[in-house]
Amino acid sequence: MTDTHPAEVYTHGHHDSVLRSHRWRTAENSAAYLLPALQPGQRLLDVGCGPGNLTVDLAARVAPGDVVGLDRSERVLDIAREEAAQAGVANVTFTPGDAYALPFEDDSFDVAHAHQLLQHLADPVAALRELRRVTRPGGVVAVRDADYAGMTWYPPSPVLDEWSALYHEVTQANGAEADAGRRLHSWVLAAGFDPDSLVVTAGVWCYASAEDREWWAGLWAERCVASDFAQQAVGHGLADEVALEQLATGWREWGEAPDGWFAVLHGEVLARV
Repeated sequence: MTDTHPAEVYTHGHHDSVLRSHRWRTAENSAAYLLPALQPGQRLLDVGCGPGNLTVDLAARVAPGDVVGLDRSERVLDIAREEAAQAGVANVTFTPGDAYALPFEDDSFDVAHAHQLLQHLADPVAALRELRRVTRPGGVVAVRDADYAGMTWYPPSPVLDEWSALYHEVTQANGAEADAGRRLHSWVLAAGFDPDSLVVTAGVWCYASAEDREWWAGLWAERCVASDFAQQAVGHGLADEVALEQLATGWREWGEAPDGWFAVLHGEVLARV
């Protein structure tokens, strides 16, 4: 990060349990609010692109326009490059970079997109200003973030209540905002966008089928004991390994409930520059 912004801590890290979640994302399930604004020939920037699955999907929507995926992790960018090569998508490149100091000239892109990025930043408004800077007049900035306090599930689970409380404690210790979804509108306004240029919506992921429950519960059970989230919880003195194992067990028990249901609420903003 830049001198004026201390190094950020990515709560999830890049454990396989995290990357499995990222690989599930598509333009339809994670960027439906943006799709009507896309057209062939646009130049698109995807900040915080991770392993690139969503980036590659968006690249297909704007081809032959150029797409750039940016992330600060070289390791995950190598995965993204492999994803693009396997998909046979030639109009996308991946580069390392800093969300607070994007390595592009002003007015470089028609679309600047960030999915699940701002919730991990100590200064999301500064990042939004950068997204605006590199977007051409008439272009769009599109942001979407989960809201952890807005997540809900059934059947009731005191253990998942504990997981939610711990997740908020860890992100707070990291200087991040777990409940970013509800704040996107406010952050976009604070970044200087015209209120009349905004389309503010909400989106939901829902896991209710037996297959979806098994997948969602399994990856979170693994995150609770093996991802950076687990390491940070211990490092901040917020949990020990026994408590984390109990959370993992609670996730697996929820996943086995035949009437299990889990909804992830997201805030979404499409801002015209």
